[in-house]
Amino acid sequence: MLSETDNKMLRIAYEEAKAGFDEGGCPIGSVLERAGKVVAQGRNQRVQKGDPIAHGEMDALRKAGRQSTYRDTTLYTSLSPCMMCSGTIVQFGIPRVVIGEAVNFGGNEDFLRARGVEVIVANDQDCIDLMDKFIKEKPELWAEDIAE
Repeated sequence: MLSETDNKMLRIAYEEAKAGFDEGGCPIGSVLERAGKVVAQGRNQRVQKGDPIAHGEMDALRKAGRQSTYRDTTLYTSLSPCMMCSGTIVQFGIPRVVIGEAVNFGGNEDFLRARGVEVIVANDQDCIDLMDKFIKEKPELWAEDIAE
């Protein structure tokens, strides 16, 4: 069950994903939250910036800047994180991840859980629909994003 904060932050992640889609990029948004407040938010900007590691989670973490700890944060992402982003979550010790959807892409939830991360998959229909639309409209860009 998602809390009020979870729903609010996941909505911000979705809005970031939608903005990325509207910019011609991959629709994946993310928010780093602490104590009910946004520390930083970002979106996948691989296309916009020509940066292969500018995934949504990485963009939010970059914007957050240096943190003395991440152990009191939650990372929200509109799509299940790839292995690079999952590794960063583990590396930084982020204890909790709320995922908008893992229907169109998933697989690293067990990796995160095995390393002590609490993982919640919201199955948010807006997140599912936006990613599905993107994959259908730009399959070559999606394949590039997931390195296929």
